[in-house]
Amino acid sequence: MSKLLGKRALVTAGAQGIGLAISHLLLRAGCDVFVHYHKSTVGAKALKAEATKLGRRCASASADLTATEGCDPLVATAVDFLGGLDVLVNNAGSLIARRSFAESDDDFWAETMSLNLGSTRRITRAALPHLIAAAQTRGGASIVNLSSLAARNGGGPGGIAYATAKGAMLTFTRGLARELGPHGVRVNALTPGLILGSSFHATHTPPETQRAIIAGIPLGRAGNLDDVARAAVYFASEFDGFITGAALDINGGVLVS
Repeated sequence: MSKLLGKRALVTAGAQGIGLAISHLLLRAGCDVFVHYHKSTVGAKALKAEATKLGRRCASASADLTATEGCDPLVATAVDFLGGLDVLVNNAGSLIARRSFAESDDDFWAETMSLNLGSTRRITRAALPHLIAAAQTRGGASIVNLSSLAARNGGGPGGIAYATAKGAMLTFTRGLARELGPHGVRVNALTPGLILGSSFHATHTPPETQRAIIAGIPLGRAGNLDDVARAAVYFASEFDGFITGAALDINGGVLVS
């Protein structure tokens, strides 16, 4: 029987790309899932239909995660629907645009940090009392943060602001793991490399660049959405385990830590 059967999960940006794949696998693992989305209503509707077939519960809501005024009501709505919260997957984030350091003015830098790191901080802060309550009464709770290979290698051309935000995500993960460990909440991160099938690399990584990256991957292929989703579901299931403060590289062997 799945360790996640009956667990209650909130996934940010969970209706497209990697987030959608994670939401699907959490449902199949037995979770009830609340999905945050920005504009992806099609993915949210598909998840709800799948949940019905699986005998699980799923709902969704749109919110602006770059402001506390968007995050707090989202968490409240999710907790009201789910009846609590055992798992939080912080997936929201984007490169926004490729700009060199010299081209990255204050507004661009602040926007990148707010979307990629600030959204995780805001959502996690709002969810924290519910996760701690679950840990104390239901055997533990899990937070899974989505970072990036860019956090390890500094990012590709024009990706310095994004890489910095994702590097800070790893520090945030380690610090939060130490702080929340005594409360029974485990915090881990994923650092995906080239993952095809989502809008991220379709938008920001041209086909010729993708081919060049794949040529340097020891496994000889790019990653796919389920490669990341399986790892996220594993970390989510470690709500009662001994893994916390860890970052798992999902890059086909490009960077071996």
